[in-house]
Amino acid sequence: MNTLAIHNPADGQLITTLPADDAASVAAKASRARAAQPAWAAQPLTERQACVARFRAAVVAELEPLALTMTRETGKPIAMSRNELNGLLGRIDFFLEETEAALTSRTVFNDGGMTEQIQHVPLGVVVNISAWNYPWFVGCNVILPALLTGNAVLYKPSEYATMTGLEIARLLHAAGVPPDVMVCLVGAGEVGAALLAQKVDGVFFTGSYATGKRIAQAVGDRFIKLQLELGGKDPTYVCDDADPKAAAASLADGAMYNTGQSCCSVERIYVHEKIHDAFVAAFVDTVKTFQTGDPARDDTYIGAITRAPQLDVLEAQVADALAKGATLHVGGRRGPGPGNWFEPTVFSHVNHGMELMREESFGPIIGIQKVGGDDEAVRLMNDTRYGLTAGVFTRDEARARRLLAQVDAGSVYWNCCDRVSPRLPWSGYGDSGVGLTLSTDGIETFTRPKAWHLRQA
Repeated sequence: MNTLAIHNPADGQLITTLPADDAASVAAKASRARAAQPAWAAQPLTERQACVARFRAAVVAELEPLALTMTRETGKPIAMSRNELNGLLGRIDFFLEETEAALTSRTVFNDGGMTEQIQHVPLGVVVNISAWNYPWFVGCNVILPALLTGNAVLYKPSEYATMTGLEIARLLHAAGVPPDVMVCLVGAGEVGAALLAQKVDGVFFTGSYATGKRIAQAVGDRFIKLQLELGGKDPTYVCDDADPKAAAASLADGAMYNTGQSCCSVERIYVHEKIHDAFVAAFVDTVKTFQTGDPARDDTYIGAITRAPQLDVLEAQVADALAKGATLHVGGRRGPGPGNWFEPTVFSHVNHGMELMREESFGPIIGIQKVGGDDEAVRLMNDTRYGLTAGVFTRDEARARRLLAQVDAGSVYWNCCDRVSPRLPWSGYGDSGVGLTLSTDGIETFTRPKAWHLRQA
């Protein structure tokens, strides 16, 4: 029997070993999901909403043990695990409130005996290959609107957040979603590959560009719905009229929250030369206050690196930056073992010849580059193959709007960062992916429009 070993990234200890899926079990579960989906779609929306409402109540009732499970398997500080679960509640409320309108047929023409209507019907069976860094957010961004709109879901959580994935499935089943409609599959890349070989109607993936590219190649000739939420190298520009201390406090959190393991973490900072030195000093002072330690402690801010191979990436970026003349202010090294630890790291005097400013870091490391003005900042912000988020700090809203209008990014921020709202679409440009989740558009993405032409006899 195939198995999957789950280790705690904070100490390297084995947590548990789970039975894993194989190609045969994936095919069988996909077949059962296909058979079960029509009856689920035929349920009144109110019944599907009631299931999701019960799921929400269960998350509230079990929030503390759910948070601890996530912390143990990902290394996320416990306070941030609680934040994720509490933040999920607003997203659930949004999906519950907005799905009915998204599914309501619209009459777009009615004249001379001819009526034209647009109906939204479920895609059918969708695959969700999800991420480990925000397993509740990322998983439920797909699972819940997909279920509410009448789809069956084949869900493969990341192998680094499988226990959390199983908890999501358990609570949904207890809330009334049939097991063959919400299916959780256990395993690593080979299980994901087996899923892609099934007859499905949509694939929704969150993860790295490299894996997203392989998924696109695997399903590209099948003309099914494909959405890829990939990486980011998210920039922020701090203008000369910004308060350097306030901007530094916000951006230090934006860069280091969740140990920098967020696709929307601030990864590049450009600061106007007039306030550059004051900003760097304030930023470094803020980072030095971040407590590193046991992720299960309430006062821990910097937790473990979830995936051990990422430590090599971070070390390589540090070595490259130092070799090319960057100034290291704090950090720059692995933390003592056991477990996967990396010190919060801040560089200045960086440039785009360094890997630190070009390739996704996905860890507690940041480069701060001095710029002479707005035009240089915009040029550098756009000098990337990614386009997920971007921000500007300035007292002048018109200036922020003018600058952000020129930046190629799916989400833009004025005087804030690292923020996601269920009311706004989450999408990216370039190698940050295709498609979107969240917002009413993100509910409709799990449907296909059906055009009705109705003539009175």
